[in-house]
Amino acid sequence: MSRELPPYPPGRNLLAGKTVLVTAAAGAGIGFAAARRCAEEGARVMISDIHERRLREAADELERELGTRPPTRLCDVTREPEVRALVDAAIAELGRIDVLINNAGLGGTARIVEMRDEEWSRVLDVTLNGTFRMMRAVLPHMLERRSGAIVNNASVLGWRAQAGQAHYAAAKAGVMALTRCAAIEAAEAGVRVNAVSPSLAMHRFLSKTMPEAELAELESREAFQRAAAPWEVANVMVFLASDYASYMTGEVVAVSSQRA
Repeated sequence: MSRELPPYPPGRNLLAGKTVLVTAAAGAGIGFAAARRCAEEGARVMISDIHERRLREAADELERELGTRPPTRLCDVTREPEVRALVDAAIAELGRIDVLINNAGLGGTARIVEMRDEEWSRVLDVTLNGTFRMMRAVLPHMLERRSGAIVNNASVLGWRAQAGQAHYAAAKAGVMALTRCAAIEAAEAGVRVNAVSPSLAMHRFLSKTMPEAELAELESREAFQRAAAPWEVANVMVFLASDYASYMTGEVVAVSSQRA
């Protein structure tokens, strides 16, 4: 069985003429890959993050790779005024927001009997409440225009159990339920809300924070015996954001080769 990545696919203009706002797009994870893939597919992209240096470096890298520097804005999704300011800035910079990619999330490992309230609350506030705040801020704009697509980042842990991940799994299950409810509320205006549910996407921050043996064990659960590259998850986000997914809303699409 091959553990090799497939070739990186070229852009096909799936998002030509569209504007995209990506949260937590700094660094080398799914958010950065989503911003890059959206730009490669013809979209004008704005990126945000809570870390000033990483956000600047992400914009630098996108400019080197694509020739155009994306507009940026710092945003802590746990702070409502910053969320509102980000949405206003994106509308001002891009003219409108056609697509919102909600990528902000926070993980950690702690067993329930050892978990402090602060750990539980922080993970839920960033991962679930942050997704809610961003949707609440951007939906009036999309509903008024009667057009738009939102793509949330969930996780297979919203469906499956893993020791030490109760807070993260609860938050991601909440993102799934939030996605479905928001989709029903927005459907009348033609606005679509979907989510991706990755199993394991490898990037340098994950490899630095998770023990090598644990990562190897998680990879062994995958049919392809490897983690996904972040761009493989981003490809599905692009599809859900594009007109090719025009009849899909309220769906949570697994991006996984994990064995059942």
